Amino acid sequence: MAKSRVQFICQNCGSVHQRWAGKCDACGEWNTLVEEGTSGGIGSGPANTRNARKGRAVVLTTLSGDIEDAPRIISGIGELDRATGGGFVRGSALLVGGDPGIGKSTLLTQAAAALASRGHRIVYVSGEEAVAQIRLRAQRLGVADTPVELAAETNVEDILATIADGKRPDLVILDSIQTLWTDLADSAPGTVTQVRAAAQAMIRYAKSTGAAIVLVGHVTKEGQIAGPRVVEHMVDGVLYFEGEGGHHYRILRTVKNRFGPTDEIGVFEMSDKGLREVSNPSELFLGERHAKSPGAAVFAGMEGTRPVLVEIQALVAQSSLGTPRRAVVGWDGARLSMVLAVLEAHCGVRFGQHDVYLNVAGGYRISEPAADLAVAAALVSSLTGLALPADCVYFGEISLSGAVRPVAHAQQRLKEAEKLGFGSAVLPLGSEELAGGIGAGAFQPTELADLVARIAGSRRSRVDDEE
Repeated sequence: MAKSRVQFICQNCGSVHQRWAGKCDACGEWNTLVEEGTSGGIGSGPANTRNARKGRAVVLTTLSGDIEDAPRIISGIGELDRATGGGFVRGSALLVGGDPGIGKSTLLTQAAAALASRGHRIVYVSGEEAVAQIRLRAQRLGVADTPVELAAETNVEDILATIADGKRPDLVILDSIQTLWTDLADSAPGTVTQVRAAAQAMIRYAKSTGAAIVLVGHVTKEGQIAGPRVVEHMVDGVLYFEGEGGHHYRILRTVKNRFGPTDEIGVFEMSDKGLREVSNPSELFLGERHAKSPGAAVFAGMEGTRPVLVEIQALVAQSSLGTPRRAVVGWDGARLSMVLAVLEAHCGVRFGQHDVYLNVAGGYRISEPAADLAVAAALVSSLTGLALPADCVYFGEISLSGAVRPVAHAQQRLKEAEKLGFGSAVLPLGSEELAGGIGAGAFQPTELADLVARIAGSRRSRVDDEE
């Protein structure tokens, strides 16, 4: 019998250490080493390689040759197919993460029902819920009559033996990877060793049989998928299911996809009947917009290949504190500080005695720097108390010198704005050639000071009209 010994495994990267240390040498994270016992099983090091077989030569080929499209399983849920790049790829492994209660199980139940109704064999294995709970959800969603095969099991060997019986399944859903355990590892379920071994066994099954595997993962308090990051490298795609508890929309965001584009999103609306597709998310984020309020600017952003229009709201108020307050929701706080500094240094707009609050309407999160121009316009509008034109969209990046820099996909942003009824735009000079529409008469400043002067000039013209 193999002698048990103790190892310390990093909960962030999965590297193995022979003794405890405060910092992981592999990834540099602090306080992530956890003691785990082994007995010659998985991860036991050189003792496991004594009986290793001799390697065999493989055939080498060239880069040129015939290319075949990856065979996909279309679910019929348009937003889900968009996020996955056109459907689930046969023989691939997909990792889906999200906050507790955000709707991961609801989405996958609807996807399983949609695929089963198209004649595919779908197996749904839950390690966190009983079969009765899944049936209750299916009845609430109105998909209880679809031929989805259910099981409540956590042992990997039992799951593989079950799905190997009968016709090969087209899709296997495992909810969640943190609850699975395998006989090859002695540690408890949810540890790095078990998560890595269970994921490896299921991915090996997917590659050898051609069945698609969907793994559900928990997230940490920082919003990252829990467990070793090596699991994200092992799978073919990683999706994050995002949303705020106070809002009814949900976003399925692609952060990795070996068979399609990354940074794609699928937008859903949560209701008592489950998740409903939102084919035009711009209308959702602009649905409750108050056009005459100062401090509001509409930003034309891009999510992958999809243009999205969202309202940016700013509130600049006189501060009674020695250090004015800066609060940001839905955007990068460091980038807000940069825009404020540029407005003060190059445009003469003073915020030193004012509190600044910035919010992206609808709980949406913006990551691209093209929102700089819309944020600057909203800040100046709130400070001056002058509402911006209701039919105008803004996008452009601001440099530290005060220049407005071009951004990509200007034509697609403008087409989306024109489709929603916007009649004017403010965008950087030097963007790709704009053909007709609202791009022909767009205001294209080279410096941020030009935009500030335009907003101030509209205020003077209003005063002159009143006189």
